[in-house]
Amino acid sequence: MKILVIEDEKKVASFIRSGLRSEGYTVDSAQDGEEGLFMAQENDYDLIVLDLMLPKMDGIAVCRKLRAQNKSMPIIMLTAKDEVDDRVKGLEAGADDYLTKPFSFAELLARIKALSRRGREVRNDILSSADISLYPDRMEVKKKGKPINLSATEFKLLKYFLQNPGRVLSKAMILENIWGYDFDPESNIVDVYIKYLRDKVGKNLIQTVRGIGYKLCA
Repeated sequence: MKILVIEDEKKVASFIRSGLRSEGYTVDSAQDGEEGLFMAQENDYDLIVLDLMLPKMDGIAVCRKLRAQNKSMPIIMLTAKDEVDDRVKGLEAGADDYLTKPFSFAELLARIKALSRRGREVRNDILSSADISLYPDRMEVKKKGKPINLSATEFKLLKYFLQNPGRVLSKAMILENIWGYDFDPESNIVDVYIKYLRDKVGKNLIQTVRGIGYKLCA
């Protein structure tokens, strides 16, 4: 299991890293929100431990951006604050759990194990439409029962459509969820990847909605 710890307090970050590594987890860390967001976008993590108060970009903003980009890994929010409003903001931003400093490592570990079990249950759900089946936990796609090869981006794009059946997805929504906020909105990359995907999964699975975007057809 691979975990990302986004925490600017060096002692706290070291405490979490050491404890998790001793339990057999692979752990990466970032010291500010921007670095943490970049690492979470570029790598596949099973869980993120995210501090609320971070330099450059706070934990709420990081969490919101990841959820807007369809990043579904469990997130545990850490904070020195214990006000109800702060807990509510964290959960509304998309955090799965909330832990107030100071905390014991045993409590953090218990929550990580609980969320990882829940995450496995979610990831095991098969997404399907027509003759296409997508297995999120195995990063596998089949057409009529036979595996087809997709790039990581094509897989993410197909998964996004399968999670939103019948919904019209604008190019801006697709850009934001697959490539992130900072991608050039004038780029034709969405059209290019839609073509790539159609060539592999079938021309009729994804319909063009003229002047708006695309939608998945049943």
